[in-house]
Amino acid sequence: MIRILANDGIHPDGKLLLEEADYLVEEDKIPQEALPSRIGDFDVLIVRSATKVTREVIDAGKNLKIIARGGVGLDNIDVEYAESKGIAVFNTPKASSRAVAELAVAHMFALSRMLQRSNREMAGGDFKRLKKNYETGTQLRGKTMGILGFGRIGQEVAKIALGLGMNVRAHDPFVQEAEISIQLHQFPDLKLNVTVRTESFEKIIRESDVLTLHLPGIGKPLLAAEEIAKMRDGVVLINTARGGSIDEEALLAALDSGKVGGVGLDVFENEPSPRESLLKHPLVSVSPHIGASTLEAQGYIGMELADKILAFFGDDK
Repeated sequence: MIRILANDGIHPDGKLLLEEADYLVEEDKIPQEALPSRIGDFDVLIVRSATKVTREVIDAGKNLKIIARGGVGLDNIDVEYAESKGIAVFNTPKASSRAVAELAVAHMFALSRMLQRSNREMAGGDFKRLKKNYETGTQLRGKTMGILGFGRIGQEVAKIALGLGMNVRAHDPFVQEAEISIQLHQFPDLKLNVTVRTESFEKIIRESDVLTLHLPGIGKPLLAAEEIAKMRDGVVLINTARGGSIDEEALLAALDSGKVGGVGLDVFENEPSPRESLLKHPLVSVSPHIGASTLEAQGYIGMELADKILAFFGDDK
């Protein structure tokens, strides 16, 4: 029998698919420090971002054939070492793209109308005074959206931005162009195809009104003081990708100087304890690393995980 440890959980739809194939799925969380002593009992390890799959865990997983990540990033898995041991490593790049894209755009909307501030202040504030304070919001239509990273998530953001009437620009070192298909859910036969050609990193950061990140982490900030200085005054930055992709010290300085007009953050340098100065800053919209955490995305992730595991073991009939 195939034994699966879903250490960070799995959606019931995915679990049901696996159990229908007579696989044993355990969801009882094993603490990180105890994982090496227990992982040897399992053929498959499913994680999200909480569990770290280190060399110690991999070496202890004598029966491991698959390490699967419910989500896109693989930063918490030593992928190269696992593959050197003959262990397959999967993620679910398709399942959560729309959820992450919608969260990025939600932060853009919040910042454009200063909702992150009004939500905090209205409970104990003077309505008339606050109304005056929030009469200087902006609209997204006609603004230039710069997308750093033009894979699945970046392209989903582009679909929404084009639908809003924004000018979409993109940079990706591995993508030269992408055809963005805008389809009305209510009228599936109506479709608009737009080709977006990627441009240089320097051009995108200089010419964007809103800049959103959808690239994997590179071990250092992608946007530090030097890059921020080249941006348009009042630029809005969004990061729903990887904590540390924006230098937070440089970001705070740019917010205080007015160089950056607002920032939406779902990820932080120090999780789960982000800087309080960011959390409380009036120009910052925050969420607790929930990019893929919608009911729909969790179901899609569970199903994609199950499909890949079943296919690996030849039970995808």
